[in-house]
Amino acid sequence: MRTITSWDLFCRVVDNYGDIGVCWRLARQLTQEHGHTVRLWVDDLRSFEKLCPAVDVTAEAQRVSGVDIRQWGDDAQVAALLAADAHATPHDVVIGAFACAVPEPMLQGMAALASQGTAPVWINLEYLSAENWVAEYHAMQSPHPQLPLVKYFFFPGFARNTGGVLRETHLGAQRATFNASPAAHQALWHRLGVDDLMREHPDALRVSLFAYANPALPTLVAQWEASPLPVICLVPEGLAATQIAELPGSTGAAKAGARWSRGQLTVAVVPFVPQEHYDPLLWACDINFVRGEDSFVRAQWALQPFIWHIYPQSDDVHLTKLDAFLARYAPALPEAQANALRTFWHAWNGRPDTLDWPALVAAAPTLRNRAITWEHTLLHLGDLAANLVAFCEKQVK
Repeated sequence: MRTITSWDLFCRVVDNYGDIGVCWRLARQLTQEHGHTVRLWVDDLRSFEKLCPAVDVTAEAQRVSGVDIRQWGDDAQVAALLAADAHATPHDVVIGAFACAVPEPMLQGMAALASQGTAPVWINLEYLSAENWVAEYHAMQSPHPQLPLVKYFFFPGFARNTGGVLRETHLGAQRATFNASPAAHQALWHRLGVDDLMREHPDALRVSLFAYANPALPTLVAQWEASPLPVICLVPEGLAATQIAELPGSTGAAKAGARWSRGQLTVAVVPFVPQEHYDPLLWACDINFVRGEDSFVRAQWALQPFIWHIYPQSDDVHLTKLDAFLARYAPALPEAQANALRTFWHAWNGRPDTLDWPALVAAAPTLRNRAITWEHTLLHLGDLAANLVAFCEKQVK
């Protein structure tokens, strides 16, 4: 009887941070919580470095936080790195994250092991979706047309018979400890360079803004300026910060430390924080704007109202995914608050003329309560890393 103890995880960075964000979180969890060996192959170390500053962008092979990291280039480079590795053969599980193709040298090594009766478990880790069909296709098999290998499709999701979503074992306790500690909040604001703002405006609405460039952003900024309550917007260096900096009346700067104020709004550009420091920012803010997949999931664990900027796709396919999540999340809300949430999410994802910030703020207390009940729903699905381990163990027994 075989036991799963090691993993190869391949990641191609598509939208700067989302893909590597999920893969890095999964790799660390498999290493730190399950005690497994993980070799993470990444094609874009510079994007990876933004989430993990300890990464050396010039190194072909390195070890960070217990994870073996390999720079993923062409097939020849993969073959050379495998040959030079202390564990030259493929690991017990080989994952191609988000439909990226596992390189041919790895497939050939997997086939060689299969001929000896010890084929690695081959996983295609799919994108997260709330659509109903996900449960039907989760764990489906796809035999390789030439090699004695079988690929399994593993779908994260929000329903039974899916893989669930990533959540570290101690996350809830860490969140509770942070929320109960004024000193932890002060340390966060100091680290971000905004402690003076928080002292001067203790009653301001704190908003974190992580988004792609968005046509609705100028409208939102205008509504923030006219807000009855003061608003402090914390935006990391990146696309959204650049867009705000180009608006009339702004400073024109999108680097950490830049600020501008108008009306009831103060915008502060903050450093792009390492992944492990992002959760406290979500916990400390009153409303969180998130994008893609990884920050979307983290916002759900933060127990605060959140707005999702889904990754735009051709033919508006992404809007179907957006509505699929809303169909699971919104019905538990009273009608007025559900409508406020749906309207704002649709406005933020392509209908800026319907943006209604005051309605969203009015709904915020109810949305905060909904976040708590939604967490219980997700917890019943189990954690994606643990579910993945259990699935792969089942395949080798």
